[in-house]
Amino acid sequence: MAPGVNRGPHFYKSNSKCKWVIFAALLFMSSADLYEVVVGLEVHAQLLTQTKLFCGDSISFGAEPNTHISPITLAHPGTLPKLNKKALEMAVKMGIACHCEIEKHNYFARKNYFYPDLPKGYQVSQHTTPICKSGYIKIKTTSGEKTIRLNRIHLEEDAGKSLHDADDLNTCIDYNRAGTPLIEIVTEPDLRSGEEAFAFLTQVRRLVRYLDICDGNMEEGSLRCDANISVRKKGEAQFGTKVEIKNLNSIRNVKRAIEAEAIRLMNILDQGGEIMQQTRGFDAVSGNTFTIREKEDADDYRYFPEPDLTPFNLQNEFVEKIGNTIPALPEERIKEYISAFSLSEYDAAVITDERDFADYFEEILQHTKNCKAAANWMMGPVKSWLNEKNCTIKQFPVAPKQLASVINMIDEGKLSFSVASTRLFEKLLQTPGKTPEDIAIAENLISVSDLSFIGPLIDKTLDKFASKVIEYKKGKKGLLSLFVGEVMKHSRGKADPETVNKMILEKINKQ
Repeated sequence: MAPGVNRGPHFYKSNSKCKWVIFAALLFMSSADLYEVVVGLEVHAQLLTQTKLFCGDSISFGAEPNTHISPITLAHPGTLPKLNKKALEMAVKMGIACHCEIEKHNYFARKNYFYPDLPKGYQVSQHTTPICKSGYIKIKTTSGEKTIRLNRIHLEEDAGKSLHDADDLNTCIDYNRAGTPLIEIVTEPDLRSGEEAFAFLTQVRRLVRYLDICDGNMEEGSLRCDANISVRKKGEAQFGTKVEIKNLNSIRNVKRAIEAEAIRLMNILDQGGEIMQQTRGFDAVSGNTFTIREKEDADDYRYFPEPDLTPFNLQNEFVEKIGNTIPALPEERIKEYISAFSLSEYDAAVITDERDFADYFEEILQHTKNCKAAANWMMGPVKSWLNEKNCTIKQFPVAPKQLASVINMIDEGKLSFSVASTRLFEKLLQTPGKTPEDIAIAENLISVSDLSFIGPLIDKTLDKFASKVIEYKKGKKGLLSLFVGEVMKHSRGKADPETVNKMILEKINKQ
C-alpha cells in the first residue's frame, strides 16, 4: 500500500466483496504496466424495417410468441426467400456514413451451425462479399480523439429466442425474431480499453439513430455487442489468444466485461498459464465472466453461397441516391454550431446528441437570432422537462416557433428570464395552443419599466440593506446582485431587470 494510506481498522473491517474490488483494482494497475489490452467489437444492429430480411413477416417487438412467423420463417421445404430492399438500403446508408467502400457485387452465404432457435439449421449471412468494407468511426475519450477502423459491415438474419424460464421442464422457443434483418459492424482490433469500447458503442448508437435505421435499444435487443479480448506484453506486435464475450446487453456492461476479462487474462499470464480460445458470458451481478463453450473458427461454419438467393449488383446511381438521403451527422453539426452559432464544443455536443433534438434547435433559429439563448433553453428548461417526463423532443408540446417567441420577448425586455422560464413556460406547456404573448398578457407577466412602480421598491430595498450599501461603496461590487434580486422578488418578477440594475446604480451613486 502506498505511503500515507490509512492502514487503520476501518480498512480491515471492509467486507470480502470490497476487499476483492480493491485487490482487483491494484492487480489491474500493476499488470497494466506490463500488458496491453486489445479489443475488437462485433455490433449487431436490428434494422428498422417493417418486415423480415427474406419474407413479409412482421418484426414488431412485444408480440405473443410465435405469432410473427410463416412457412418461410420456419424454413418449410419448398419455400424461397426474397431480399428486403429496405434493409439493403439501410445497410448501404450505414456504410456511407462510416466512410466504407460499398461492395457493388454481392451475394449471401449459408453459415452452418446448430442452435434450437435457428429454424433453418443455418444462418443466411454475408461472408466473402460484405456489403460495406473498411471505413472508420471516430471516438473521443479522456485521452483525446481516436479513429477506430472497421473491417466490414454486412447483412444477416437474426435467430429466434430460447426461453429457459417459461417452463419448469423444457426450453421454449419463440421464432418471432428469426429472420429479423441485422447489420453486423465488425471493428479492427483497434480498441485498447473498456472506456474506448464504451465511447465506440455510444457513437454507433448515436449514428444509427441519426440515420433512422435502428432504435439502438439494447434492453430490447435491437443493439447487441460481442467483444473479442486479448492481452499482450507492451511492445509486442503479435496478438495474444482472444476470448469472445457474447450477448452484452448494455454499453456499461460492455465496459465492465472488458475490464473484468482483461484482469482475468493478465492474471493467467502472470501465473504462467495458457489462455484458451473460448466463448464466454458476463454475469452483471458478480461482475465476472464465465465459460460458455470452446470458440469455433470460421472453417467450422462451412460457409458456401446461398443457392436460393441470386447474387445482386448495386448501381452507382442507387448508392448515390441513398447517400443524398443522409442528414448532417453529429460531427458535422458540432463543427457548424461552433463556427456559425458561436457555441462552445460542450453545448454543441449536447444539442447534437440526438437528431430530433438538434432539428428542433435549428428550427428555433429560423425564428430568432439569439443562438446562445436558444441553446440555453434547450439544455435547461426543455431538457429538464423531457427528463422529468421521460419523453423525447417529438413529444414536447411547445413548438419551436413558440419557444423562439419567448426568447425574442426576453431580448426585447418584455420578460425576465426567471419569469419566462418558470411561470410563462409552465403555462405554455399547459396550453400550447396559445401564443406566449397572449399568455404573458393574460397572466400579467409583462415586465414593467415604469419608474413610479420600480422606484419605491428600490428605495425599500436600499433602506433594508443600508449596511450592505456601505460595503458596496467600499468595493464589494458583488452585492449589486443582492439588491437586484430583492427588487425582482418584491415585484414578483415583473420589473425589467435592466431598468432595475440601472436605477439601483443611480440611486447608490447619489447617496
